[in-house]
Amino acid sequence: MKATTQSLTTAATTERSWFAVCADLFKARLTLLVLLTTLVGFYLASPSPVNYVLMINTILGTALVVCGAAALNQLWERQFDAKMRRTQNRPLPAGRLQPPTVLLVGCGTALAGLIYLAVAVDLTVAILGAVSLVVYVFLYTPLKRVTWLNTAVGTVPGGLPVVMGWTAARGSITVESLALFGILAFWQIPHFMAIAWVYREEYRKAGFKMLPVLDPDGTLTGRQAVLNTVALLPVSLLPYFFGLVGPVYLVGSFLLGAGFLWSALRFSLHLDMPRAWHLFYLSIIYLPVLLILLVVDKIK
Repeated sequence: MKATTQSLTTAATTERSWFAVCADLFKARLTLLVLLTTLVGFYLASPSPVNYVLMINTILGTALVVCGAAALNQLWERQFDAKMRRTQNRPLPAGRLQPPTVLLVGCGTALAGLIYLAVAVDLTVAILGAVSLVVYVFLYTPLKRVTWLNTAVGTVPGGLPVVMGWTAARGSITVESLALFGILAFWQIPHFMAIAWVYREEYRKAGFKMLPVLDPDGTLTGRQAVLNTVALLPVSLLPYFFGLVGPVYLVGSFLLGAGFLWSALRFSLHLDMPRAWHLFYLSIIYLPVLLILLVVDKIK
């Protein structure tokens, strides 16, 4: 009986361990956020009643593509991840997985996701998924060691999933979906400038050409954070003017945007760790709350 109990405990520990490895490889928290934007895009574009089967298929296919992209990104960056404390415990630099395994898993998962989207959802959605995958893995990832403009390139795969969700429900890419893309694109810059400023020394050590690494006094970093939060504020109001949502969203998004801009201004004026962390934490509060407002105040 004791041996059986020990075996079950060991098996449970191993299972949790493999779950943790998969969560790290597929960047679980980032993937969940991406899927949330996909879901919101689908819901906003959906007529009543919502086609839940199509919605589930869209989320499943997108999840496979995003997970595959995350794995391939880590495969590409494994030597650089090993040089940074915040990433050195990822599965590849930590030796928990080997490159051939990750290559197989990444390619297989991404390809399965694209095929699934093409067959079960819509060919246009699959093409958008393929564009997101290619830009993330083959443009954004290598550009991180070439130019600080990689951050701007990275807004494309970060913003396309909401367009994928919208297109899956509506059947076409429309101006409303581009407004949602704009919200996510402009949100990403101040969000990343804050975290890149905090970890700029690690990025420098790993050889990543992030703006805070190339901008010692932080003038350009702060300016980018402010300019993009300024642009985000009017863009975030567009869903109201397009008739997607009501006045609750209008007021809520304006207040959120004003608070985000205020934090970016403080960060640009005093480039210290507390203000960088404040901007970062406010950014991760801003987006989920904005998405919730979109869903709650959707005009039926």
